[in-house]
Amino acid sequence: MGKTKHSGRIKLPGKPDPKLWVSRMPFGLGRIKPHHIRDTLKVAWENRDNLPYAARILTQGVCDGCALGVSGLYDQTLEGPHLCTTRLNVLRLNTMPAIRPDMLHADIDELRKLDSAQLRKLGRLPYPLMRGKGERRFRRVGWDEALQTIAGKIRAIDPKQLAFYLTARGITNESYYAAAKVARFIGTNNIDNASRICHSPSKTALKRSVGIGASSCTYKDWIGTDVLIFWGSVAANNQPVSTKYMYAAKRKGTKIIMINPYREPAMDGYWIPSIPESALFGTKLADDFYQVHIGGDIAFMHGVMKSWFEMETEAPGSAVNHAFIKAHVNGYEELKAHVLQQDWQELERSSGLSQARMREFAELLAEAKSAVFVWSMGLTQHRFGTDNISQVANLALLRGFLGREHCGLMPIRGHSGVQGSGEMGADPFSLPGGEFKGDDIARIEREWGFELPKWQGDIVGVSLENALLPDDHERKLKVFYTSGGNFLETMPEPDFVRSCLEQVDIRVHQDIVLNTSTLVDAREAVIVLPAMTRYEQPGGGTSTSTERMVYFSPEIEGPRMPEARAEWSIYAELAALVRPDSASVLGLTDAAGIRQEIARAAPNYDGIQHLRAKGDVFQWGNAWLCEDGICPTPDGRGRLIPVELPERRKPEGHFYATTRRGKQFNSMIYGSHDPFNAADRYDVLLHATDAAKLGIADGDALVVYNQFGTFHGRAKTAEVAPGNVELYWPEGNMLFPKGVYEAFAGIPEYNTAVVVEKAETYHALKDTRYVEKRVAELEMETLG
Repeated sequence: MGKTKHSGRIKLPGKPDPKLWVSRMPFGLGRIKPHHIRDTLKVAWENRDNLPYAARILTQGVCDGCALGVSGLYDQTLEGPHLCTTRLNVLRLNTMPAIRPDMLHADIDELRKLDSAQLRKLGRLPYPLMRGKGERRFRRVGWDEALQTIAGKIRAIDPKQLAFYLTARGITNESYYAAAKVARFIGTNNIDNASRICHSPSKTALKRSVGIGASSCTYKDWIGTDVLIFWGSVAANNQPVSTKYMYAAKRKGTKIIMINPYREPAMDGYWIPSIPESALFGTKLADDFYQVHIGGDIAFMHGVMKSWFEMETEAPGSAVNHAFIKAHVNGYEELKAHVLQQDWQELERSSGLSQARMREFAELLAEAKSAVFVWSMGLTQHRFGTDNISQVANLALLRGFLGREHCGLMPIRGHSGVQGSGEMGADPFSLPGGEFKGDDIARIEREWGFELPKWQGDIVGVSLENALLPDDHERKLKVFYTSGGNFLETMPEPDFVRSCLEQVDIRVHQDIVLNTSTLVDAREAVIVLPAMTRYEQPGGGTSTSTERMVYFSPEIEGPRMPEARAEWSIYAELAALVRPDSASVLGLTDAAGIRQEIARAAPNYDGIQHLRAKGDVFQWGNAWLCEDGICPTPDGRGRLIPVELPERRKPEGHFYATTRRGKQFNSMIYGSHDPFNAADRYDVLLHATDAAKLGIADGDALVVYNQFGTFHGRAKTAEVAPGNVELYWPEGNMLFPKGVYEAFAGIPEYNTAVVVEKAETYHALKDTRYVEKRVAELEMETLG
């Protein structure tokens, strides 16, 4: 842990800087860009029935949108108020009235005609619901009947046939902790969360490279660093307030580099609404874009390191920080030998970038005195995601960009609740304050006062697949308890996921709204439990930001769903019903008491017990983890890890494919058009040269397909690296293979190889022999 405290907020410069302007035309007139003022007015109109409550949420609560950590309207990085459209879009989830009874109890086929956005707009879940096998409508039930039904089923099955899952939608540390404790109290280790599906390779790789499982630095370190690198992360779209930090960094002379297959318009230029200069004329954010192939990052990083080692041969000390490595790093010679044997031609082919471009980036970092690496799912959601992140750590360690001001490794989080989830133990590999192994198991057993199950729990994808096992199999999934989440719209191969959900005996959906997964049949019953939002929970709740700030969000006065309950309290009551004879050891009686427990069970969180009022916050680990290069590893040193190039073959004429986000928050879609490029959600982004080769024009109907699925959309030429295509998520999920997980962290694969054809070509050539030939080709692919 670090010893230096966070130094507090800084002021933005007052004098404009025209060199950073995107355009001298005020408000970006005539350009494709978000319309912040219009969107803000739209949100105000949507919340007109509850405006005072909405205002209190915005000014008193901790943001339940992204994980930047805005408490009220203020953060710990910059002075002045912060508000973004992501937070505003999520706001209505907290202020909606209850779903009308005629809609809530409509025939199930009528509800299934609605997509998740339409279901969300119906309103909040007002009371517990149940729909048994063969029943056409949800019926109202009491809490006792709902929980007794669930508890009775759990008692009747093997604990290995039970799985819990928690999404990141506004869930507090208290709820994650309660779920982690209850799952083990009941006897199952099958518990997982949305954070692990997004960033488990980050935690796994950072643990093995530098001994930490979180960001080593703070947002303030962006401001004034020599180089700020965004790798597979579109922060301007997913964490809009971060554009203020980028603006502040640019004013300090920081170079911002984007490494991504698509030249993201949001990172090219952004109109920051809370900075007058930027709101008028926009701000150029990224100084350069390195457009790697999808999955080509490891090759690119090999090229950077190979350039450094070649520079060292020419002029020792010109690229590698030998003093830092000698004092703080193991594995230098092994990594050097591994990298130097890489072939430049293969690195160019795999990365999609020339040797000259790789050398250019290497020289930029070699000349820099400081750098911060920021990444997200563009690096993690590959079958070699952990190796991707280990490569980033290798770059930082070779240059000594760790454990000091303006330096660090930052896996930026997308949701406000996710950083704390693993730290509270809500996944199959974690316990509060540690891992699910050895000394940590013994420590938690002493703290909790009961024995933990010792078998390895399953990740959620495997748990879902286990629903298809024979009934007498010990891991056959029979009860699936999910807090939030919509697996039909987040997992690869949605039709397969549906078949898994249908084969579960009892599914429990603890949520605030309906979604399409809620409407899928179950073998015995679907039970829906109405949860409170974080702003309604008695005693308030906490959440942890990307930079490890633990914020207190108070209970906020306002209208309530009369039968909604705090998520942590639902878990506690269920556990007491499953094991009534042992319920006295469980605890979990109030939010303040849970925070007291967390402080003991997770030592880094010592301080959370003192958070009790609006604005209360502390940062675990202080400003920099691995401060002064000292890592929390057995020998205190970082480790350089040689990483192999992934095999990424594709037949001639095929494309690498991945997904991107538009106007949405996770799978919650708020608009059919992307405000940054005007694309429709069924548009396929591809390079103009690729389109020309295929005889494709903008707007042409396309079919994108492989052996996993078929996607119908329209062509939209964009600045995507040639040989690659991008589709929107979750609409394109049918193209990605089920059951492909990253070897070290179990993250699902969201990249594949595809054929792109004009729709008329596709349909004209679909005779049997053509199909068989194409599928045979596709089955020979290996792609990460």
